[in-house]
Amino acid sequence: MSETIDFKDEFLQDEELDMGSINHSIAQTKLTSLLDNDDRFATFVELSLDASSIDLSKFSLKARYELVPDVCVYSSPPPEPDKEVEDDILSVSQMPDLAIEVLSPSQSVGYLVRKIKAYFALGVKSCWLVVPSMEAIDVYPQVDQHRTFDMNDTEVIDEVMDIHLPIAKVFKRPSNQKH
Repeated sequence: MSETIDFKDEFLQDEELDMGSINHSIAQTKLTSLLDNDDRFATFVELSLDASSIDLSKFSLKARYELVPDVCVYSSPPPEPDKEVEDDILSVSQMPDLAIEVLSPSQSVGYLVRKIKAYFALGVKSCWLVVPSMEAIDVYPQVDQHRTFDMNDTEVIDEVMDIHLPIAKVFKRPSNQKH
């Protein structure tokens, strides 16, 4: 019995465990699809970013050398493997222009805000914090500034990235209508 309690305590303390959910997956998929349909951007899901250039412990993150946003968006040419040397890249040193974090049930908002601060320290230009349960998106144009968009707004606006997305499409659940 004490093993189960220890596991629960460890699980609750380890916010790095990103346990997905239906709402997390829907938001991540919709955002990726909407942004990928814009020819200005290349999107990547759960791309490992090399964060070895900064000390992640100062952000109270348990990660040591890499961070993995839910969605990365590049407006410049995205990272690609050098085909003469490698088939793939495990950890990318080229930071995205936009990093998006989607809150999952096993994470705290505070943990994701600390990740956002680390992204800015790494040179990311803009960050979003998506909260599916509240159908809200916080857009961070700077580390100490954010604007919240919710279903009372018609669109999410990121002035840094020149993005205007209909917020209803981000949180729209797929219909299960039979034809």
